[in-house]
Amino acid sequence: MTPRKRRQNPDQAPGRGAFAGIVWPAVADSGPAGMRDLLKLLDYSQLFPGEELREYQLSQLKAVVRHALVTVPYYARSFAGLDVNRLDWRSFVSLPCLGRPDVQENFAALRSRHLPASHGHPAEGQSSGSTGTPVRFLRTPVTQFFWNVLTIREHLWHRRDFAGKLAAIRVRMDNKSLPDWGRPTSTLFRSGPACTLNVGTDSNEQLDWLLREDPDYLLTHASNLGALAELSLRRGVRLPRLRQARTFSEALRPALRDVVREAWGVEVADIYSCEEAGHIAFQCPQHEHYHVQSESLLVEILDVHGKPCAPGEIGEVALTTLHNFAMPLIRYRLGDYAELGKACPCGRGLPVLRRIYGRQRNMLRLPDGRQLWPSFPSSLWLDVAQLEQFQVIQRSTTELEINYVMSRQLTGDQEARLAAALTARLGYAFTFHWQRREHLERSTSGKFEDFKSLVPTPGGAR
Repeated sequence: MTPRKRRQNPDQAPGRGAFAGIVWPAVADSGPAGMRDLLKLLDYSQLFPGEELREYQLSQLKAVVRHALVTVPYYARSFAGLDVNRLDWRSFVSLPCLGRPDVQENFAALRSRHLPASHGHPAEGQSSGSTGTPVRFLRTPVTQFFWNVLTIREHLWHRRDFAGKLAAIRVRMDNKSLPDWGRPTSTLFRSGPACTLNVGTDSNEQLDWLLREDPDYLLTHASNLGALAELSLRRGVRLPRLRQARTFSEALRPALRDVVREAWGVEVADIYSCEEAGHIAFQCPQHEHYHVQSESLLVEILDVHGKPCAPGEIGEVALTTLHNFAMPLIRYRLGDYAELGKACPCGRGLPVLRRIYGRQRNMLRLPDGRQLWPSFPSSLWLDVAQLEQFQVIQRSTTELEINYVMSRQLTGDQEARLAAALTARLGYAFTFHWQRREHLERSTSGKFEDFKSLVPTPGGAR
């Protein structure tokens, strides 16, 4: 990696930045030159030791909290009496968290009354609403700028060949052939062609399309990637030119990586992001864990008491956006759960998330009160029957509904064998209800969950 430059005082605002209030990382230009400069800065900042990185983060945190106190009614009330000049990490973690219901109910009060002109005109967006009511939020040209730069950082981390062909199968896309990878990549680099397809397309048609297009890189939802890899194994076909599969939007099950290796002989690179806050963490190029994108946001992993987790512990993800002055999200409990990891031997000082587990609704509840995140490797099902797709729904603490797609009904013997395998894996003899379906729907954002619990949680569903 590139040697580190001597750092500047993190409390020293540059004054000539393109965006008012952006102390760190400083951006002198909002065009391609500014993108290149920021990428160079990120090459250095990723190597900062943890404490040094937190110094820089604190300088930008003070800027966004000061702005929120003065211009955002919700924080003016919630953080009343806070002295931003004396803000440190101890006082920061004592600030109240912001839950999804808070954002849903207080959209107007969370909007800044005075957005700096240099941040541009805000645009409203909303989450997919896969948990129920969508979350409305605001983004700005500044947040889009950081999203674009981090997107390119992820490409560079994984040393992708921009001359290769990119195939993307995702929601809100048509069957198209494109001359290049599109923005932001085409802003800085010349690239090879790209092609797109809607994720709602039948899996057999998707695989036929991939065989025709023969891409170097494939980007799609994790569940869709798994379905394509399993279908490729069943049909005995390969993607000869494929170099890497990229996933996003859904929690990646560990067994998926093995299926993709077996099917196509390539690795999976996963991206952890959310619509409200942008890129959260990228998979390390040398390992299967993730590095938090600390130059863009703060990530806390909190236990059931709201205290910071230690490495190896699983907790709820809380985010603080550092550059969204239109609608700051400060200690925002996203509803996801993740496991905090130890420092990475790759040399990057960016915090590590060992694994992302998904939402609380993806957690199985046992009758004795224990909870776990179940994982269902494809071999568990395919050793018994040629299921094309499956989904497990927990209706009560003793009952599971198994929805599956297959050319015919499961036999009684197959149901019994699958029930035995599931019981051994889950550690409890649930009552199983088997339902053959024509197809299983994805959410409007393209997400698919192979497990979902409808059992109310003691603290209320998230």
